[in-house]
Amino acid sequence: MLSKNILSVALLFIGLPLLAQTPKFQQTDSERFFRIGGKAGVNINKISGASYKQGFNYNYQLGGFLQFNFSNRFGIQPEVSFVQSSSEFSDDATIVYDDLFRDGGQKKAKLNYLEIPVLLNINVGESKHVKLQIGPAYGAMLKQTVDSLQSGGNIYKNNDWSAIGGLWIQLPFIHIGGRYKYGLTNINAIDNKQTWRNQSIQIFAGFTF
Repeated sequence: MLSKNILSVALLFIGLPLLAQTPKFQQTDSERFFRIGGKAGVNINKISGASYKQGFNYNYQLGGFLQFNFSNRFGIQPEVSFVQSSSEFSDDATIVYDDLFRDGGQKKAKLNYLEIPVLLNINVGESKHVKLQIGPAYGAMLKQTVDSLQSGGNIYKNNDWSAIGGLWIQLPFIHIGGRYKYGLTNINAIDNKQTWRNQSIQIFAGFTF
């Protein structure tokens, strides 16, 4: 089901740049040096690693952004967002980390981040409405909750660097977009036995002034 949803989103983002090239769309094509706005959407995430169950989890994101459009082609977009992620340990986790959990069967984790991306916007084609976005993101852990944890210590690192790539569709007052985020930091704060990395697909919409 998830793969079908991702395919549908991908087709949407492929088709919209073609729409942006039509003369009717270009007649109202304009861009200002400075924009500000907010966005909200779904954060489809997982933590990769041998101790985690496969598959993605559905969470949410909420934040704001600034746009600085330096030319007809390039701009910079800093953002600040609250992003929630979740994961679930597999039964194999107890083999490696058997001293972490109580006897309870639930081993789910909920992670809340303050995420700060700084993205390069690259206008696709002649239109200024379709932007390719690439850049780094810094995530500061606000809270981590792990079910059935034996001790009160943290098992995830408090800082996470990621790389982001995606598309942003800029309409006159609203926008939609989709991104893929890949974690560059091993967030395992227990030991070096396994590497845990955040991965997510972010789909969102919002308003722009």
